[in-house]
Parts: sequence; structure tokens; C-alpha cells
Amino acid sequence: MVTKAGVGMSRHHDPNVAGREAAEQALQKAGVAKPDFVFMFGSIGYDQRSLVRAVREITGGAPLTGCSAEGTINGDDADESNFSVVVTAISSDELHWMNGLAAGLRADPRDAGKRVAQDLLPHLSAETIGLFVFPDGVSLSLEHFFAGLEGTLSSERFLPMWGGGAGNNYIFGEPTYQYCDDEVVSDGVAYALLSGKAQAGWAMSHSLIPIGGERKVTRSQGNVIYEIDGKPATEVLNEYLPEGALADERDWSRYAYSLALTSKAPSYMKDEEYIVRGVPQLNLTDGSVTVQTEVTEGTSVWFSSRDKEKITAGLDRMVAQIKEQLGGAQPKLVFQFECSTRGKLMFREQEKLQLLKRLRQSVNPDVPWAGFYTEGRELGPVEKHNDPHLLTSVVLALS
Repeated sequence: MVTKAGVGMSRHHDPNVAGREAAEQALQKAGVAKPDFVFMFGSIGYDQRSLVRAVREITGGAPLTGCSAEGTINGDDADESNFSVVVTAISSDELHWMNGLAAGLRADPRDAGKRVAQDLLPHLSAETIGLFVFPDGVSLSLEHFFAGLEGTLSSERFLPMWGGGAGNNYIFGEPTYQYCDDEVVSDGVAYALLSGKAQAGWAMSHSLIPIGGERKVTRSQGNVIYEIDGKPATEVLNEYLPEGALADERDWSRYAYSLALTSKAPSYMKDEEYIVRGVPQLNLTDGSVTVQTEVTEGTSVWFSSRDKEKITAGLDRMVAQIKEQLGGAQPKLVFQFECSTRGKLMFREQEKLQLLKRLRQSVNPDVPWAGFYTEGRELGPVEKHNDPHLLTSVVLALS
């Protein structure tokens, strides 16, 4: 049984040219004329429909899944500009794919999750390996989506999920995009179910350390925190920022990707002491902050910041976990879903590329390797729990 895969990348500014170039490279490297399945991640500067159409033409209309990205990853190369696209072409007689798309994520995320589950149910089997999920990255209700999805599946067999939030390259008000075959939507979720004969090995690591003592959420509703330690949440947040940093709500954009809330990780997250939740929005009028998941009153939280040393130290642990899960087998294809805060927002270009190279060299320098920088919501299973994260790297290897 044989699996062939190839990854192509283009930085051309014309979506038609870029799509063709990336797809042609992927097919050439895979050594196939028409693939069985295609993944595609593209930057926001392109006309998204033109980009998808170009890739579909070159790949012979093969099933396609993907999303817009904060940046693209091709092995130890990466591009976080507005113009880059990465295409992965897969041909295999041992892997089988089923893809789909659900719109209306923000209006009713739980219902969107249920619709995805209902689409998946007829295709689940003993050979199911896992599910790739690419949701709208600016939606704040993903936990309700996953509750609807996993609640409807309610199977005794755990379904691992990997992926990340579609991006808009920090362009305020710009939508994100999700792809399925010829269809392109915003405010949705694209997904691809993988089945067949392959071993999956994955690992994840975040990049934050607490910078202050334990605090308590004293008033909250849903995913909005109004008070911490009896004070307005923004007043407490201000304690960790330079003086005068929050004169205006728009000022928060300069700090939102370097400062986050963390809480004690569940016991099943053995290798991480804290679980990360971003603070994408705040309201200086009522003193509230909005986080990426619901927070109950009485929850202990810590303000935390990014740490370069934690990122580099986490690489070796990730590699060891992946190799252990693969049991000595060599990977045939690797996916990397990297929070955008671990890219140009933290590292100089050369530093970033050196980290990517180090990771790839440690896993397998010759394996096809594709991925993208996410708008947060990196998805990777931990001890049979699928949780969306932030400021996190997820690497999946298939052997």
C-alpha cells in the first residue's frame, strides 16, 4: 500500500498564477497527475474564490479542504505576508477522505456542530483516524460548536481532531474564509474526515508563563469577565501593562497577542501546567474583558506572557511524543498548525525559520510538511479530550 504526498508554495500576487504554481509544485513533488485529496491554505490578500478555482483546475477537481491563513508553512519555509499559498496533494490507496462545510457558525455554533456531526456519522468506522477542523478564527463561540459536534457523535470511540482557526492577517473587520471543493464561505467551518490504514502521532505546546500571582474571577457571564478580585477586569489587566497603555480600547491590539489569561490545566493535560485563553476584546466603559471560552465565577486565573525559551524547550518534547506514538515508523506526511503569536509577532524572520527547520529536522527532514499560522483556536487532542487552544503549536504526523 502506497501513500504519495507533495507540498507546493507560491508567493505570486495574482491568485490565478499563485494557485496554479503551488498546485503544480505539489503534484510534481507527489509524482502524481491527479491526487485523491488536496489541502490548501492561502493568505488573505488574494481573491479567495479565484485562488481555489485555480488550484481545483490544476488538481483535476480533486476534493479540497482548507482555509485562509495568517501565514503559510511549507517545511522549514514560511510566509506571513498577505500573498502566499500552500497546497498539499495526496494520493493514496490506504487513506480515505470525506470533506464538508458548515456555514452559520456565529449565529448558532452548537447547531453548526450538530450539522457537522450528522454529516460525519454515516462515514465513521473502525478505520476512522481523525478529523481535520478549520473554523472561522474570529468566532468566540467555538466551545459551543465542539459541544454540539461531540455531543451529537456521542460515540464510545474517541474521534481525535486537529486544525486551527482561519485567519485574516490581523486586518480588522476582514472576514476569514473556509474552503470545501469549489465552495468558499465566511463564518463557517471546513472539515475533512480521515480514515484508512495509518498511524497518527501528534503533540502540542504553548508558549506562556505566568507573570503574576493567582487571581480570582469574581463576576462573569458566559465568556465575559466583569470583575477579578472584586475590581473591574480591565483595571486588573492594566496592572500588567505599561502606564497609560489602555487609553483607548483600540490600544489593546498591541498587547492582545503577547498577554493572555491562563487557568490551571485539567489533570489530563499532564505536560502543561496551564491552559491558555486569549483576551480578544475588552470594554473600558463597563470594565469587562472577553475571553475565548466561558469562565465561571470563582475560577483561578493568572495573567501570562509569551516566552521564547518555553517555545524552544517545547520542541524537543513535541518531537519525542510524536516519535513515541508512531512507534518507530517514519512519517509520510506532517501537518503543522501554529498560532500566529509564535511567528513574526514574537520572532525575527531568521529565528522563526530556524525553529521550523529544527523541528522538521528532528522529525524527518525529507517528509512533505505543510501547515499555516492560525488565528488562534489551535486544535489538538490531549488524553481523549479535544480542546481549542491559543498561542499553541500543534504538529501531526501520519505514517
